[in-house]
Amino acid sequence: MDTILLRPLGPGKSVTTVLWLVLVAVSSAYAQNSAGLLLPYEQRTNVVYAEVHGTGLLMDIFTPKANRNGLGIVDVVSGAYRSDRGKIRDHTMAQVYAILCSHGYKVFAVRPGSISRYTGFEMVDHVRLGIRHVKHHASEYAIDPNRLGITGASAGGHLATLAALLPHEATPDARDPMLRQNSAVQAAAVFFPPTDLLDWDGRPATAEFVGPLLFLGGVQGQSETEIQERARELSPARLVNAPAVPFLVIHGDADRVVPLQQSRKLVEALKAAGGPAELVVKPGGGHPWLTIPQEVKLMAEWFDRQLVPTEEK
Repeated sequence: MDTILLRPLGPGKSVTTVLWLVLVAVSSAYAQNSAGLLLPYEQRTNVVYAEVHGTGLLMDIFTPKANRNGLGIVDVVSGAYRSDRGKIRDHTMAQVYAILCSHGYKVFAVRPGSISRYTGFEMVDHVRLGIRHVKHHASEYAIDPNRLGITGASAGGHLATLAALLPHEATPDARDPMLRQNSAVQAAAVFFPPTDLLDWDGRPATAEFVGPLLFLGGVQGQSETEIQERARELSPARLVNAPAVPFLVIHGDADRVVPLQQSRKLVEALKAAGGPAELVVKPGGGHPWLTIPQEVKLMAEWFDRQLVPTEEK
């Protein structure tokens, strides 16, 4: 689980870095034991799931070694809207893959590209391409394409939420057979996501933060109307207008990077539209927190309730 940078490098960045160093230390026993004990998954790295402008988009695939349930989870791997391999490492240290695979899920760690090259709109499209890829190859991956979950944290949680809420129709006559699949998921569980770029704890998010998400090259030269409209289109809390899939949102009440208000607004909007949504607040939780594997386990158990067929429970 990673951060999104809302300000220049400074105290917020250093605090988060320290937290991650401590988390790595706390997780070291797990990592060291894994050298002598079998991990609960096999990992395929750098699988190309789509091509955009001649560039491959990559994902890692984590397959359970035992107790497979025939279900898949798409993990949107993005921190600070960057998706390098370091983000895979961070999710590994947070035990995302070990815990989900121990519950029987095949996990598709989709990397949607980075803000240095793509806008937020393009990164969301890349997430949806990842979902379509998984569905197109569902028989090869031995999963049910109609029972997919999606997760992500911070920037990844933002993109995962948008992917779960935006239209996801298939294109039946598309030349690319992958595009004949829809991008719907059946459940979404996200950690500390940005959800309203126009109301960032009482004021708009800074242009420094949202600019590259909205327009390549930032907001310079764009009108205030254009900026606000584009920001609204990337604010999932403002896009909920009908019952959505079940949502679980997990957020710490001491988060200094993404305000807890962002998750509260999303859950309120989902409930107001008639959809099931649950907010779990971690007392003292920052961005992230040291015991986050506990909440990853909670997430896995929640996915069990949402995705596992009733007759198998």
